[in-house]
Amino acid sequence: MQARHLDRRVYFNELAKTSREYFISYVNKFIDLEAHPRVLEIGCGEGGNLLPFAEQGCYVLGIDFDKNKIDSANAFFEEQGLKGDFICSDFMKVPEPQSVEEKYDLVLIHDVVEHIEMPYKPTFLEHMKRFMKPDAYAYFGFPAWQMPFGGHQQICKSKFVSKLPFIHLLSEKQYRRLLQRHGEDEGKIAELLSIKHSKMPVELFEKFVKAAQLKVVKRTYWVINPHYKVKFHLIPLREIWPFTKIPYLRNFYTTSAWYILHQ
Repeated sequence: MQARHLDRRVYFNELAKTSREYFISYVNKFIDLEAHPRVLEIGCGEGGNLLPFAEQGCYVLGIDFDKNKIDSANAFFEEQGLKGDFICSDFMKVPEPQSVEEKYDLVLIHDVVEHIEMPYKPTFLEHMKRFMKPDAYAYFGFPAWQMPFGGHQQICKSKFVSKLPFIHLLSEKQYRRLLQRHGEDEGKIAELLSIKHSKMPVELFEKFVKAAQLKVVKRTYWVINPHYKVKFHLIPLREIWPFTKIPYLRNFYTTSAWYILHQ
């Protein structure tokens, strides 16, 4: 397991840096941040992605079911002297806003949709839409399932296993045996198998988006995820045509797929 997964302050700062350098400019083409829009992040963790939006004067709300992360988000924002509201809850249990004014101009869903198990993804999108203003946008970012670390095996305690690419593509039985052999506990194995069940290839994501009657207004596929700049000191690299257009195969080299969706 990498140190950043243990030191949540490091993780918070890394996410804030990536958000400041890349997310802000990516969404600013559609959302006027100088107008101080309302921004919601679903699966906010410690709130690092939201920090730069708060710095821009936006109202920000983060929702996450992990109480420790929500407590950290409140503490980190207080340290920065910035206002941010955070709710500890399963997003699907959060009631929708009662007025248009209480809804959001921008919804962020970063590295979350690949954790939602398959039967619930369409329901998640429908619930998300209820939080969006009529002319709102949603940003999604996720690793394509077949990419080298699409199974999130980097969170393994075993340093050897955490560095093995493509092992999440093994059969469930083979994958479980490998994890057990290298000392992963049943909780971690259950988490990794849940991610395996929740796989999110690009083509399937677009199918769900179409069914939810949302429009894709921008998509960017990355060979080198922008977050790898702060994590591994690698220069972010976008995919170029024709590699962006090769169905299914692109999932093997897309380390992050970014989408802007519109109502």
